[in-house]
Amino acid sequence: MARDGALYACQSCGTTHAKWAGQCAACGSWNSLVEEIVSRPPGALAPGRGAKTRGLAFEGLEAHAPSPPRIATGLEEFDRVCGGGVVPGSAILLAGDPGVGKSTLLLQVCAQAARRGAACAYISGEEAVEQIRARARRLGLADAPVKLAAETALRDVVDALRREAFDLVVVDSIQTLWSDAHEAGPGSVTQVRACAGELVRLAKRKGVAIIMVGHVTKDGQIAGPRVVEHMVDAVLAFEGERGYPFRILRGAKNRFGATDEIGVFEMGDAGLAEVRNPSALFLNEGGERAAGAAVFAGIEGSRPVLVEFQALVAPSVYGTPRRAVVGWDSGRLAMVMAVLEARCGLGFATRDVYLNVAGGLRISEPAADLAAAAALASSALDVALPQDCVVFGEISLSGDIRPVSRMEARLKESAKLGFSRALAPAPADGGSAVAVTAVARLADAVAKIGDGA
Repeated sequence: MARDGALYACQSCGTTHAKWAGQCAACGSWNSLVEEIVSRPPGALAPGRGAKTRGLAFEGLEAHAPSPPRIATGLEEFDRVCGGGVVPGSAILLAGDPGVGKSTLLLQVCAQAARRGAACAYISGEEAVEQIRARARRLGLADAPVKLAAETALRDVVDALRREAFDLVVVDSIQTLWSDAHEAGPGSVTQVRACAGELVRLAKRKGVAIIMVGHVTKDGQIAGPRVVEHMVDAVLAFEGERGYPFRILRGAKNRFGATDEIGVFEMGDAGLAEVRNPSALFLNEGGERAAGAAVFAGIEGSRPVLVEFQALVAPSVYGTPRRAVVGWDSGRLAMVMAVLEARCGLGFATRDVYLNVAGGLRISEPAADLAAAAALASSALDVALPQDCVVFGEISLSGDIRPVSRMEARLKESAKLGFSRALAPAPADGGSAVAVTAVARLADAVAKIGDGA
């Protein structure tokens, strides 16, 4: 194999450099540049030279053949995130923290899809075949007709997938594969990019759906070059907090469905079980609501989810008050506290503030502003919100409460779970089963909380 030259690739972000440097100019990581040989097979066309190529044929937008049906895996939460099932010929990247249950989820997906008639294969580079069988027996999937293999050589994997016809293939994981066409070690940026590119081309050429498992770095980013996320058709993140039994499958990218869709699972002794009503999982059903708690009616993907915001405002023991937040953006908390101080007269300068989203769920939509503010005001005034009240709305810096999207769906989910009142912006129509206490300014909402309304 001819050697054309050498490049230095950053093992943190994947950026290539013409010469070595102590710090990556793109991401700022130190001592992350590793030399990688750029080579091509003998007889390959050198860059810049002319050659006889195949003609490029264009086609119109109109379809000449019906699209193949999606592969239904049998796990409705997984199919929901994929957009209604796995698309044949698609490449999916599933990433998550170690031990969150990625291999368990995909083994269940393969087994359920195989029981429905799909030809499925599970290729592992991290476990032996007997270890996969042992997990399948523990999950009650030993009778599923899934083909198993343990291999890390990309050439052998590709040759096997070319010989046999499969509908769905799981590769666990992309970081363990290595290609003999490159001299870099397994897991390096060059190897991950090359192996992922070859599997994506195989998926498009053969029409087989390939799900690749990806590792994450210590800061939660998908390990390897970002170009892998651009090559695949869908990027799914499998999340879960240690100490909580539930797991969330979140779609970060999907060419065949909606992004930001979520699927909720609960980890148990028999594997991952689907949670059809996530709101019941994140709400505290016991007893009266204490001061500092507010139920937020949010939207995750296409489904409404109710979750409890918990706040504690206490006198500060130290000179500098503490600010701790779990499950919400700390910058957003600082903004809401500033508006409460400037527009509503609540003081936090000498108080510690703690905010937590119950259940470990992470909320990112601006509609949670009013729920966080209500929890803070409830704790600061030591007045509990009504047990049957939900809260949602976006807060502006002027103290106005702005309307949010899909208010009808939020109110409908609240009514289904037994809530009869809502503290929110005025809805477009008044046909909801939930009585909405419309507030236009944050000061009005705080006054109603202080009155116990």
